[in-house]
Amino acid sequence: MIRTVALTSLAMVAFATNSVLARLALGAGAIDAAGYTGVRLAAGAVALVLIVTIVDRTPPTSYRPAGSWPQAAALFGYAIAFSIAYLALGAAVGAIILFGSVQLGMVGRAVMLGDRPGPWEWAGLIAAFAALVYLVSPGVSAPPLWAAALMAFSGLCWAAYSLLGRGSTTPLADTTGNFVRCLPIAIVLIAAGLWIATPAPAGLAYAIASGAIASGIGYAIWYAALPGLSRVGAASVQLTVPAIAAAGAVLFIGEPLTPRLIAASVAIIGGIAVTIVAGERRRSAGARR
Repeated sequence: MIRTVALTSLAMVAFATNSVLARLALGAGAIDAAGYTGVRLAAGAVALVLIVTIVDRTPPTSYRPAGSWPQAAALFGYAIAFSIAYLALGAAVGAIILFGSVQLGMVGRAVMLGDRPGPWEWAGLIAAFAALVYLVSPGVSAPPLWAAALMAFSGLCWAAYSLLGRGSTTPLADTTGNFVRCLPIAIVLIAAGLWIATPAPAGLAYAIASGAIASGIGYAIWYAALPGLSRVGAASVQLTVPAIAAAGAVLFIGEPLTPRLIAASVAIIGGIAVTIVAGERRRSAGARR
């Protein structure tokens, strides 16, 4: 139990760190969005291949990518939209929009496939969606709408990536393969970034850390923790990611916690939590009948 808690905590910190690193690099103009995405994907691919070959005790030269091209396309869509959005979004705002969009996208897909949420699930979904609209609605502290829309798209891409990989018996190998499949476009993006402007050393360092540590090692830790978590536990614990990102944004970037962000975050996280728990109870009750 202690091992699961420790691994889960490390994974959530790693996921939240992606938002902080992106904002540190892109907000300061230390690297452009194309270059950041390319370096992040390439660093993630290298780190994950090394992890998989160590786990499987095989040489890197014998590696053959798992995963699929549709998953790789969803991964790329998530990564590029994420980077462009963080040119204008704060780390905390971006994390809550990303997280809310991922969860809403996955629940929305389930409804399209015939799942029928109960009253509490609908209440949670409506509350979360209304709070998301409130967060991006015009106002003094509202984020730019184009950036918020891109981050929402990034979240939907990540939801698609998760849904495409649902049922995988080798999630770490599949994720590694999907990063490897993104290498050609990553190289193109790195070249484009160098053509646009020479990145600062700090920008490169943030991108490498995001890809190799927060993404690569973070995913490896997460998949090691998953066997010790229930389905609802795995979904619920991810509610902590926006809060950790917000804390990191305040500590390392100096971002303010506005009343709008606090209110919207509480409503989005609370609404999704209600949806997750109510949905699990409904499915459990149905299975017992």
